[in-house]
Amino acid sequence: MSDAPALTPSEAFELLLAGNQRFVAGEPQHPNQDAARRAETAPGQRPFAVLFGCSDSRLAAEIIFDRGLGDLFVVRTAGHVAGPEVLGSIEYGVTVLDCPLVVILGHDSCGAVAATRAALTDGVGASGYVRDLIERVTPSVLAARAAGLTADDDIIAEHIRHTFDLLLDRSRILADRVNSGRTAVVGLSYRLADGSARLVTTRGLEAEAATSSSSA
Repeated sequence: MSDAPALTPSEAFELLLAGNQRFVAGEPQHPNQDAARRAETAPGQRPFAVLFGCSDSRLAAEIIFDRGLGDLFVVRTAGHVAGPEVLGSIEYGVTVLDCPLVVILGHDSCGAVAATRAALTDGVGASGYVRDLIERVTPSVLAARAAGLTADDDIIAEHIRHTFDLLLDRSRILADRVNSGRTAVVGLSYRLADGSARLVTTRGLEAEAATSSSSA
């Protein structure tokens, strides 16, 4: 791997955001996707961000953020529900790999959220471990209802915020990294139709980085 200086959390976020803007504009550069990059990353990895997102097939991280090999440490579950394996993977990314940025990526028309809403509204149940998945999303949907939120985008944003809070509450390692300024955590909501990622919540970013992203 190269000896390039490590990115700050804000620099990492701007790099990620720039890739998404290229994807939205239909002008991807496909960086770090050639044989040279493959050889460079074979001995080790230095990703600049941990991306924890939904498993939805339309949310391929390296595509929608126009990145390549060794750029993103990706963890994905349906509905971005977080258990011990997810927390351990994220902690590995920020401690062992020294990633300066953790991204929680939700999206509109999320099947896990829709299934949870149906279960709560119509009593439509699920079998197997899908039921466990719905139970993990339920607190987010109930919180959205309690706040009077009914629009899909608002409920998705509430679920992203719930995951954001859960990670920082349950992982002392992650919280300490954020408090020390070494890592930032952001929650993004992805729009399937236009490919854009909108900032929902953040902790640890410089104010100007958060401001510029919200106006993108």
